[in-house]
Amino acid sequence: MIKKFFTCGLLGWCLEILYTAACSLKNHDIRLKGNTSLWMFPIYGLAAFFEPLAKLLKGKPLFLRGTVYTICIFLTEYVTGEFLKKKHACPWNYDDAPFNIHGVIRLDYAPFWFGTGLLYEFLLRRSSKNTAELP
Repeated sequence: MIKKFFTCGLLGWCLEILYTAACSLKNHDIRLKGNTSLWMFPIYGLAAFFEPLAKLLKGKPLFLRGTVYTICIFLTEYVTGEFLKKKHACPWNYDDAPFNIHGVIRLDYAPFWFGTGLLYEFLLRRSSKNTAELP
């Protein structure tokens, strides 16, 4: 489980850096500077807990699986965001964004989290082939 935690944390970091770098194009910043926070590593690492969930969702439609992962990611983002806000350490703030909930969730990010959840499922499935079968 620790190896999967680190793998998920690293994947999340990489995705966030790629996403923030791509967003810099919106501001015509061709330096493509991506960024993240050290806090994000353990938050993304929590996706390792999708493995038992993926077993429960085995054989279910893609849309259902992606939706369940999206909800789990939103719940994780909300809980960790609220906790870090209380410590004045939350690396994100969506207060000015449309469709935000308490400044820690953006509902318009649902398609990104949908895809990310399925990517984590794929990653966990691949890494489990040597140990146990996943969906």
